[in-house]
Amino acid sequence: MSSLSSLTPAQLRRAAEIQEQIEALSSELAAVLNGSSVSVPQSAPEIEPVKARKKYKLSAAGRAAKIAAQKARWAKVEAGKSEAEPEKKRRKMSAAAKAKIAAAAKARWAKVRAGKAGNV
Repeated sequence: MSSLSSLTPAQLRRAAEIQEQIEALSSELAAVLNGSSVSVPQSAPEIEPVKARKKYKLSAAGRAAKIAAQKARWAKVEAGKSEAEPEKKRRKMSAAAKAKIAAAAKARWAKVRAGKAGNV
């Protein structure tokens, strides 16, 4: 920060104005936080307060109607499940078919191993 002696008079005046604004705003902030009202200086811009949203309230009858409608929707879904076609039974492979597939896999792997042994 430069020393005060090197500043021009215009810069000193501007610094004094800024310091006054800071003091005014800090006192206004303290007043707002303490809950008391404070007069806003004429030079300060007007700030509109933020409006609180109106809370949406649902009557007991309205809530009951929503619950009944939701239950009806779920009842329709559950009813649709029972009317749906039954799940298909999984087909089982016979023991002979499993043995045939296993034998074919063993034969393929034997060929692969024999081919690697020949290349080494």
